[in-house]
Amino acid sequence: MLGFDRITFDKSIMGGRACIRGMRVTVSLILNLAANGMNAQEITKAYSYLEVEDVKQALMYAEKLASE
Repeated sequence: MLGFDRITFDKSIMGGRACIRGMRVTVSLILNLAANGMNAQEITKAYSYLEVEDVKQALMYAEKLASE
């Protein structure tokens, strides 16, 4: 998807759901964590293989979908 270089889709990973950089970490997981009060730094501390930019792009991706 244009502008979201960290959001990937692969049918063999999590059934093709939106994931972060080809990992088994879905955008919906990040949204759930954020909705439950975690900020980007807390999320990346809990999931050390994630970067703050991953969290930002997940949130921006969700905003784009919601605005369509």
